[in-house]
Amino acid sequence: MQLKIVVYSKSACPQCDIVKNLLKAKNLAYEEIKIDDEEQRMAFYEKCGPSVRAMPQVFINEQRVGGVAGLQAAFAQLKL
Repeated sequence: MQLKIVVYSKSACPQCDIVKNLLKAKNLAYEEIKIDDEEQRMAFYEKCGPSVRAMPQVFINEQRVGGVAGLQAAFAQLKL
């Protein structure tokens, strides 16, 4: 199964590093989009929905799975 994984992150973000390390450990390719500008990040959160207020945000096949816990749940669901 081909997965398109996009990680929205910011610099100096320990949770972002955890997500990237989890993906690397499973040899999963991903695209990283850094949003370091506060105004751009707030606009991104608005597009994601009212409950989104943190980085990273992971999307698999254009579906938002969330951060570290969401990625781990997606791994379990996809049996990765």
